Amino acid sequence: MFSLFKKKEKNLKLKAYLSGKMISINKVPDEVFSSKIMGDGLAIIPTTSIVKSPADGEITVVMEESKHAVGIKFENGVEALIHVGIDTVSMNGEGFKVFVKTGDSVKEGQDLIMFDEELIKNRGLSTYTMLVITNSSEYPNMVIETEKEVKEKESVIITF
Repeated sequence: MFSLFKKKEKNLKLKAYLSGKMISINKVPDEVFSSKIMGDGLAIIPTTSIVKSPADGEITVVMEESKHAVGIKFENGVEALIHVGIDTVSMNGEGFKVFVKTGDSVKEGQDLIMFDEELIKNRGLSTYTMLVITNSSEYPNMVIETEKEVKEKESVIITF
C-alpha cells in the first residue's frame, strides 16, 4: 500500500550533445575535469559545432560573458555542466553564440551553444567539449558508455 506513495525515480538516457569521438573524462588534458573535482562525466572531440541538449530539462546557468558553458537540470534531478573547450573562457565570448538563458525549459536535441571551431583552434585551444554530472555522487548506478564515435541526438552516452 505504501509503495503507492514512494517517489518513482525516472530512468534517464542522455544523448550525444555533439557528433564526434567520445572519450573518458580521465583523458581530458585539464586536471579540473580529468580529476573529477566537478563530478564524473565524459568529453566529446567534436566534428559538429552546435551543442544540443542531451535530454529535456531546465537551464540552471549560462556563462553570460564567455558563452562557453551552460548548466542543465534534467527531469530526474540530474544536474550537468556542458563546457565547450579548454581555457576557452579566455576568449570572452568571441566565437560563441548561446541560444538559451537561465530558467529556460529545453527539449532533447535543442540548440544550446554554437562555437567557431576554427577560431578556437587558431587561438591554440582545444575544442574538447565536456559534460560533467555535477551531482554524480547522488547517482551511483550511472552508466557512462565506453569510448566510441557518437552522433548528436542519436547515440546514448549516459544512462541513469
